[in-house]
Amino acid sequence: LIGNSRLIERPATASGTWFLEGMRMPDFKITPDQSDLDGIARDLRFHPSPVTEPATLAPEQVDHFNQNGYVQPISIFDETEVTEHRAYFDRLLEKTIAEGGDSYSISTAHLKYGRVYDLLTHPKIIACVKDLLGPDIIGWGSHFFCKMPGDGKRVAWHQDASYWPLTPSKAITCWLAIDDADIQNACMRFLAGSHHDGHLTWRKSTPEEHNTLNQTVEDTTKYGTPIDNILRAGQCSFHADLLLHGSEANKSDRRRCALTLRYTTPDVRAGLDWQQKGVVVSGADPGNYWANPPRPETE
Repeated sequence: LIGNSRLIERPATASGTWFLEGMRMPDFKITPDQSDLDGIARDLRFHPSPVTEPATLAPEQVDHFNQNGYVQPISIFDETEVTEHRAYFDRLLEKTIAEGGDSYSISTAHLKYGRVYDLLTHPKIIACVKDLLGPDIIGWGSHFFCKMPGDGKRVAWHQDASYWPLTPSKAITCWLAIDDADIQNACMRFLAGSHHDGHLTWRKSTPEEHNTLNQTVEDTTKYGTPIDNILRAGQCSFHADLLLHGSEANKSDRRRCALTLRYTTPDVRAGLDWQQKGVVVSGADPGNYWANPPRPETE
């Protein structure tokens, strides 16, 4: 329940519109319109982890996150568990494509599918997030990024915070590998330390770039050497919302799928009704700002 309203599914559409009983849920875009973002005053500065005595991560890992903007690899699921998650995604992808979507369009999935909600709230993942953000956590995002073999699409260098109507920039991403991710099938890459440079200038991507998103940060060599985020299926990485990252096109004969899970702290404020996405996954939301929707019944 959200107040006295119940989250229910209406007939499926390609956009994945969801409703509160008696009201329409916003149609959240993967990349909001820039004109909408320009109208929101945002504090886009890195906020280091406030945690001094982590319970799950090592202190050195928290320090690495603060200094470099990411930490990896973190083992979450064993082979049997991740095989089950992969089989679930295979079924979900088949359903999505049949409804007119593609391998990148399964977004805000925790509001639609109970099993994705379970991953967003998974204790092993949340234990790591608590060591980076503190005890009170909001899980607000879930998006499958699936590069099919030879699909030709890349992700240009970008900062997540540039796309998000959130302030201040205290969000992190858990990048959970559903398939093995390596150089051959275009694993994600980080530019370590680039999160300390604030919100960087970008230009709109051109069609020739075949960018899955729509922003490109140029001249990135001055921010460092790319670090390949090589992960086995069932492992994850965590990265800050201001860290420059991207990936090349998958030219291999193997798929590269990951589930991105997004988290922030309850003091963060959201534009474009994005507070409707937020689930209290640890601690409390003292102001009851985030909607805290229930687990969907649809698996």
